[in-house]
Amino acid sequence: MDPAYDAEPWSDFAAGMAGAAAALAGLLFVAVSINIQTILAGHGIARRAAQALILLALPVFVSLVLLVPGQSDVALGIELLAISAVVVPAFGVLAKPGTRAPEQPRVSWLGTNVVPSAIVALAPAVAAIGLFTGSLGGLYWLPVAVALALAAGLVNAWVLLVEILR
Repeated sequence: MDPAYDAEPWSDFAAGMAGAAAALAGLLFVAVSINIQTILAGHGIARRAAQALILLALPVFVSLVLLVPGQSDVALGIELLAISAVVVPAFGVLAKPGTRAPEQPRVSWLGTNVVPSAIVALAPAVAAIGLFTGSLGGLYWLPVAVALALAAGLVNAWVLLVEILR
């Protein structure tokens, strides 16, 4: 069977990504705890911390559903749709207009907050639809979501750890 539409060959990828994303989420908690006063005092910075947490948690949840042994493609697709159904509205609330910090340029906000969040949130749904239909590249959307989530989560963790103190 084509690995794009079969979860079994993805188990090593999922196990590695679950561990890596969980470790990075831990880094985020350290960054937030070190700078909690500054984060709470700044406009939009707490939202950015919440967004970063979701970005780093999404790969963990995607990996967990990929690692469920013996589940059907339909069950996996439903789980991936459920992940998107939770993440899309959460990112929508966190990235709505007017939440951008005044110090952050609009282009930076779009490039580090809005665009990555939209792709990360929708990629599991596209993967699920691909599983159901045997098209669209199936599970190959998940590495896109995971890589972008990790990169955007790291950028946000850096901002929360270092940049807000400048």
